[in-house]
Amino acid sequence: MSIQKLGLSAFILGFAIFNISIFWTSYQLTPEMLRQQLSKEVDFVNLKENATVLLTQEYQNSFSFVAGLHKLFDKTNNRLTKQYGISQEEVSQVIKSQTESFPLTFNLSQVVESLSGEGEALVFRQKVLRDYAGWMDGREYANNEALEQDFSNALKGVQLEVLKTKGFDEYQIKTLMFALTKAAAKGPVKSHPVLFLWLTYGLCLLGAMMYLLPKSKELPGIKNNRIFQRSMTNRGWLGILTGTYLIAFYIVLYFYPEHMSNWIVMVDPLSEVLSGNPASQWFLYGYIYTLAILVMGVRMLIKYRHSRYQLLRTFSVMFFQTAFAFLIPEILVRLNQPYYDFKNIWPLDYDFFDAWHINQLSSAGGIGIFMLAWGVTLIVLGVPVFVYFFGKRWYCSWVCGCGGLAETLGDPYRQLSDKSLKAWKVERWMIHGVLGFAILMTLGVLYTYFTGSYQLFGLSTGTLRSTYGFMIGSVFSGVVGTGFYPLMGNRVWCRFGCPLAAYLGFVQRFKSRFRITTNGGQCISCGNCSTYCEMGIDVRWYAQRGQNIIRSSCVGCGVCSSVCPRGVLNLEVRSEEGRFGKAVLIGNNSVELAESQKSVIN
Repeated sequence: MSIQKLGLSAFILGFAIFNISIFWTSYQLTPEMLRQQLSKEVDFVNLKENATVLLTQEYQNSFSFVAGLHKLFDKTNNRLTKQYGISQEEVSQVIKSQTESFPLTFNLSQVVESLSGEGEALVFRQKVLRDYAGWMDGREYANNEALEQDFSNALKGVQLEVLKTKGFDEYQIKTLMFALTKAAAKGPVKSHPVLFLWLTYGLCLLGAMMYLLPKSKELPGIKNNRIFQRSMTNRGWLGILTGTYLIAFYIVLYFYPEHMSNWIVMVDPLSEVLSGNPASQWFLYGYIYTLAILVMGVRMLIKYRHSRYQLLRTFSVMFFQTAFAFLIPEILVRLNQPYYDFKNIWPLDYDFFDAWHINQLSSAGGIGIFMLAWGVTLIVLGVPVFVYFFGKRWYCSWVCGCGGLAETLGDPYRQLSDKSLKAWKVERWMIHGVLGFAILMTLGVLYTYFTGSYQLFGLSTGTLRSTYGFMIGSVFSGVVGTGFYPLMGNRVWCRFGCPLAAYLGFVQRFKSRFRITTNGGQCISCGNCSTYCEMGIDVRWYAQRGQNIIRSSCVGCGVCSSVCPRGVLNLEVRSEEGRFGKAVLIGNNSVELAESQKSVIN
């Protein structure tokens, strides 16, 4: 007990230093730093012209420094927009010149020639207007409102092109905001990153191992250990605090990474060793993600050491996360190859068919083409073939990083999953809705890639892509998917949102040899199986009736079988015949009887 207390103290100390260290810094931007982070000399000139205050002042926190950067980009963009864009006064003149009488035919050449200005700015304005308003040329309009609406829509593209080409668009600002904040940081963490790496992650890892390893001396087997009485695991104040912290972490990681520059600086030495590049927020995320799976994986190995299946499954997710999701992609970058996670599959890997990704792989030579072919093969052949023989568990419980984090870090919260019929109905609509959204978004991306058109079925393909990335890729899978562990259980994302889980589950439900068989004659209705089911399946309901469990949501984690004191549940891979059946105990044998109403166990 003293070792565990000492370990807990070490973990808390390391975690406290980690969180406090984010504030141990000040920020001072220099012209050299500004030039180093900008790829074009003209961008440096444009920014420096408005950066007098920012380059002469030292900021004591990231909030004031980032606010200064925002003002710098806004001021620069406003100036460039006035120089290269089309003003509202010019819009009014165009509308007025074209509306002497109706109906009228829009004359683009006349509008282009009416633009004011001189030199390179005028040439640019004329060109960009032709590009974005060319579709209006020769079009007939019956009234002023229709003309004004179409011309205003065209000008939105003009303004975006001005920011992208001459100024700084939203993506460039986000990227530069992080790079400049990290470069301008100064303080003890920036000066001694390795020391703080040991004081934070080192102490946390040491403390976690000191706390977990003594548990191996306890007798093997599942013990509920007051999981519904502890505030951490019963939606109490400690669980809510943990969930709030995780949600805040993901929000900052996805949307405001410039405010965690000290955390990223700490792992710079590791990133440079693996990939040869300084760390980004995604390297930090991958590092923390991997450590969480490894440390909590040790906890899983101790807790479920009585089950060979759980030991193998836990070792598997630890291996695939460490090797395939973290180390191999970083080493590929060091070898001047594309960053690629070989175990990630569309539609979970929702940007696989993005134009930038296809171009990156296709231009990387033989290995890039292999990566592209590998990804397509997994989607078309790998998923149905492996699910047919092993069920969706081969991926969701043995390979997937999301599933790996849920099974390790999220294991203390698995009993919080909602088992109600209402939750199951919501689950079906949500997860299949996300899958449909992913398919539509991908069709739009591919349509734009092959045709150059940004409209599909009257929808903007760019808007579809950005909406999916924000709502599903960031908010749902990250902020909600992990942050809600202490509130809704550990498989919120896998159960309600993962489009790949929906695809795998659809195949498992109708074309798979996998099922969980039950021996109803031995069930004592203890409820352990339902309590520990992370996917919200009322396993006891099936066990009491001796019915096979054939559910698209089941990830085959096998924990229900591992916690059963009577050996009622068994994970099996057999012929498809008799999947929808009822196990009836006859002596020492179990005989499968076909059920006529399969909908009962839908």
